[in-house]
Amino acid sequence: MKRLVAVATSLVLAGSLVACGGDKPKPSASSDSITMGFAQVGAESGWRTANTKSIQETAKTAGIELKFSDAQQKQENQIKSIRSFIQQKVDVIAFSPVVETGWDTVLMEAKRANIPVVLTDRAVDSKDTSLYKTFLGSDFVVEGKKAGEWLVKEGDAADVNKDGSIKVVELQGTTGAAPAIDRKKGFEDAMKANPKITIAASQTGDFTRDGGKKVMESFLKSQKNIDVVFAHNDDMGLGAIEAIEAAGLKPGKDIQIISIDAVKDGMTALAAGKINYIVECNPLLGPQLMDLAKKVVAGESVPARVLTEETTFDQAAAKAALPSRQY
Repeated sequence: MKRLVAVATSLVLAGSLVACGGDKPKPSASSDSITMGFAQVGAESGWRTANTKSIQETAKTAGIELKFSDAQQKQENQIKSIRSFIQQKVDVIAFSPVVETGWDTVLMEAKRANIPVVLTDRAVDSKDTSLYKTFLGSDFVVEGKKAGEWLVKEGDAADVNKDGSIKVVELQGTTGAAPAIDRKKGFEDAMKANPKITIAASQTGDFTRDGGKKVMESFLKSQKNIDVVFAHNDDMGLGAIEAIEAAGLKPGKDIQIISIDAVKDGMTALAAGKINYIVECNPLLGPQLMDLAKKVVAGESVPARVLTEETTFDQAAAKAALPSRQY
């Protein structure tokens, strides 16, 4: 009889241990033991460098252990990193997707492992919104729209060749990436208000300075009387400046330049008159990301979409902002 009681007691204890050990307990929102796996796009621009720095520094300040990976702008690398984070049983996964599509399988794996996912900077194109908790970032359509609205407003000033039309060449971001798709859409929607504006050529420069330079060199050979360059980010705009100057032309005067980001190098070029207008895209997402991470890990509800605050800059505004610019 004593043996039967002992066996029964052992089975009860074993069952309770299995029940308690089945799932890792969720840290509270104020916990300092959260581990985050973060899969970054890469280091393709000054914006991305500032974004990475903000995330790394804020994680440290917030007491969050950060497992960081650089995908070098390849989706397959990000997917491998996310799967590695799942295997390591991190508390939360965050990433900026290289492109919009192709994420459902790996995000379902995270969901099945009960690991919440936060999207930062870029969204994914998925019908199943339960695969991630929230998206933190800019409204890229609005950014493109702001760039187009400025061009519409400038009108005659943008027609540097004075031929009655405004001929634009577009330096697109990485093909398939959310900011490239949305900025193009926003810009094209806004420019419809002025039928004089046309996009004569559009090509990807992959958000890199070298890519912007090479594409602009090609445009200068294939297109005559270019009035305006619309660059999807500052780095490509800065590359375009190099190509324009190498061709013996003056950026900002012979060819106007509109770009998006407002990183320090871009703002410096704007203050010098080599860029004409910049729409801000704030890279300092670290504080908001860490706050969201703590909340989703603790099981708290968060908005499905969290926007960042941003503005626009002309030459005078750039000169005023540069002394205290953080990125």
